[in-house]
Amino acid sequence: MTQTAPSPVHPVQQRYADPATEVPAQWNSVLQVLHEHKSVRRYLPDAVSPETVELLVSAAQSAATSSNLQVWSVIEVRDAARRSRLAAVAGGQAHIEQAPVLLVWTADFARLRQLAADQGAPLDGADYLESSYVGFIDAALAAQNAVVAAESLGLGTVYIGALRNNPEQVAAELNLPDGVFAVFGLVVGHPDPAEGTRVKPRLPRAAVLHREGYDLGVQRAAVAAYEQRIGELYSDQGLPFSWIERVLGRLASAAALNGRDRLRESLLARGFGLR
Repeated sequence: MTQTAPSPVHPVQQRYADPATEVPAQWNSVLQVLHEHKSVRRYLPDAVSPETVELLVSAAQSAATSSNLQVWSVIEVRDAARRSRLAAVAGGQAHIEQAPVLLVWTADFARLRQLAADQGAPLDGADYLESSYVGFIDAALAAQNAVVAAESLGLGTVYIGALRNNPEQVAAELNLPDGVFAVFGLVVGHPDPAEGTRVKPRLPRAAVLHREGYDLGVQRAAVAAYEQRIGELYSDQGLPFSWIERVLGRLASAAALNGRDRLRESLLARGFGLR
């Protein structure tokens, strides 16, 4: 007897690890790329051309930016020795050394401070927490555009938040002037197919989509459902912990932040006012 092959899982169902998720009526290639996103931590040695990086940057610059301030910059790092030193800052993450390119995204007020000095203009507003928020948000929006662009070209990416473990060392390595802060790194390269990375399921939409007002009451059931679904992925990967244990452990203490508990001090030292 011939068996019927199972129907392919839609990317939205894959994102939630839930075959009961309704298949959307609307779909296109952009949505496909977004829903198939996964972090890649093993790379082939194949080169990524300078022209490709420039294309990723133009995609990044196509993101929204608050008041058109454009208070971010990105540093392209290809030198193997420099990537090795930055990998050490990030706790020895080998993919930083494997992939050919590391992009370091920064909140950048040095450009506007230089402009203000050239024009003899005040820039007191840059010393407020709001302005620092704008720099971090702008950098994140830009980088995510670059991620989508890279993945649309068949490249892999993974964010490196651990560069914030030692902002001073990163600043010295990249010759960052005052007013520039490394927000995170982004590894870019050709995925190694042997890694077998899977799309990691996210919390059910019921946990994050609230209509007209926030509803805390739905969180326990939504998290419980998610714990079971992502637990299957963790089990397949041989990981010994649940999502709940992971997130609570990650925020259990200042020590669990791996040096990032000093972020306010580091920002002040880098010329961010935070008033």
